[in-house]
Amino acid sequence: MTQGKILLQPGTLWKSVIERTESAWKCGALLSIPTEFEFVEQDGVSFLVRILSNLVRKDAAKQKQAQQTALSGKDFNPFLPYDEDLFVADISETHVCVLNKFNVVDYHLLIITRAFEEQESLLTLEDFAAMWACLAEYDGLAFYNGGQVAGASQRHKHLQVVPLPLTTSEVAIPIEPLFAAAEFQGAIATIPGLPFTHAFAPLNPDWAESPFTAAKTTLELYHALLNAVGITAVDDNKQSGAYNFLATREWMLIVPRSQEEFAAISVNSLGFAGALLVRNQEQMQILKEHGPMNILKSVAIPRQAQV
Repeated sequence: MTQGKILLQPGTLWKSVIERTESAWKCGALLSIPTEFEFVEQDGVSFLVRILSNLVRKDAAKQKQAQQTALSGKDFNPFLPYDEDLFVADISETHVCVLNKFNVVDYHLLIITRAFEEQESLLTLEDFAAMWACLAEYDGLAFYNGGQVAGASQRHKHLQVVPLPLTTSEVAIPIEPLFAAAEFQGAIATIPGLPFTHAFAPLNPDWAESPFTAAKTTLELYHALLNAVGITAVDDNKQSGAYNFLATREWMLIVPRSQEEFAAISVNSLGFAGALLVRNQEQMQILKEHGPMNILKSVAIPRQAQV
């Protein structure tokens, strides 16, 4: 695999994010979804649960995509070409960065491949180099929804980054306090407080200074984590099962998935960071009755079921 080139100029990403967000909002390209939020406690975690106030525009966009797919006979791809009004920066020779059109969190970025790759393909050296190039500039949580069952809504390969902290509390990421009890076997750990199959590894924040060097080490760890949870590469780098990937400058977590939703409550990677979304008060009540950690366990693979 040939090492590419990072095109992002150091110290420019955050300024570009701010400027593009303002212009995209003014021209109507950015269609933010308003939310309210509550904290719901379970098993020592204060889960951030957002209630989506208005999904009319996003639902209308999905319907339009379905119509375009039906007319053309091909899946509509919002990233080929991407909306120039949402463009933030060229990251590398293989990746660009755009704003999430239907953002719930301010300054939510998408790191997309320039050429089409399937969302159900495994992450590559170039993916991790682009991720580290962004994390070097942007203290955030990066994540990847590995397949539709893991919450992916588009087939075109894209990582995502949201700024930290995720919450207004003292904890930047709700699930993070559980990591202090990590139990290691070599470089890989499990977290006793997580009742579902997963694999965890610490990262070194200093790696961000050299994205491709960081990418090589991260790629090796990533494959070790996948192997630990029973996910392998099949058919030209396709994944053998759906999973969620989360990473900050300091750690990486992989969670294999068994289903996309629980009682119509969709769960993507952010759910495993302790941040969940519900569409209305009825879903909020279901979440409170069952418990957010129990919902995560239901859509993942319970640890006792691990082979």
